[in-house]
Amino acid sequence: MLFAANLSILWPDVPLAERFERAARAGFGAVELWWPGDADARALPGLAARWNLRVVLLNFDAGDMAAGERGLAADPARRGYLRAHVPAALRIATECGCPRLNLLIGLRQERYSLDEQLACARDNVAWAADLAAGAGREVMIEAVNPWDNGPYLLTTTAASAAFIGQVGWDNVRLQYDVYHMQRTEGDLCATMDAHWPLIGHVQIADVPGRHEPGTGEINYPFVLDHIAAHGYQGAVSLEYRPSTGRAEDTFGWLEHYRAGR
Repeated sequence: MLFAANLSILWPDVPLAERFERAARAGFGAVELWWPGDADARALPGLAARWNLRVVLLNFDAGDMAAGERGLAADPARRGYLRAHVPAALRIATECGCPRLNLLIGLRQERYSLDEQLACARDNVAWAADLAAGAGREVMIEAVNPWDNGPYLLTTTAASAAFIGQVGWDNVRLQYDVYHMQRTEGDLCATMDAHWPLIGHVQIADVPGRHEPGTGEINYPFVLDHIAAHGYQGAVSLEYRPSTGRAEDTFGWLEHYRAGR
C-alpha cells in the first residue's frame, strides 16, 4: 500500500522546499498537499522531480482556510474567483503528474437558500470536471465533519455520493477521510464497502485529536487491512497533526504496520 505524507499538516511551519526534503528523508515515496498559494504551486513540479516524490493529490484553492473558509464551490459570489483558478491548478497538476485534485464544496451561508448553494456547487464541479477530463485528471469530493469545520454542506459519505451522482461526470470521485467520517458517522468499513466504486483517495488520522494512528479509538490495522483487501491501488495519505509536534517522531505506527504485513 502506498502511503503519502500530507505536507500541509505534517510540517506546516517550514518552507515548502524543506517539507519535500523532510518527506523524502523520512522514506515516503508520495506526498499530497492543500493549495499552497500560487507562487509555491509553481514550484511543485521541480520539487517533486528533485526529491523523486509522487504528488498524489492537490486541493484546489479553498479560500482563506485560516479564517474559516472551507471551499468556494457553493458560494455564488466566488464563482469567478474559483473559475479563474481552476485552469492554472490543472496545469500545475499535469506538470507534476498529480492525478487528482480535491474541490472543497464549502460552508452553508444563510444569505443563500440551500438549493441555490447546492446548484451552484454542482455547476462549478461539473465545469471543473469538464476541464479536468480534458487534462486527464480527477476531481475529488470530500465529506467534512461539522464539529471541527462549521456547517459544511456535505458531511456524510452518502451525501457526497449523492452529490457526485447529481454532477454526472465519471471523473468526479469520492475522497474518503477516515477521521472526518469517524467523527460524523462511524461504521467505517461498512460505509466504505457501500460506496467503494466511487472512492478514489483515502486520508487518515485518529479520533479524537486528529493525531497519528494509535493515539485514539480507530483500529487502524483493521481499517487499513480492509482497504487493502479491496485491492486498493491509490494512496493512503497521512493527514494528521503530530501528537508530539514533530512529524518525524510519529511514524513508528507506520513502520510497525508495514513490518506486520
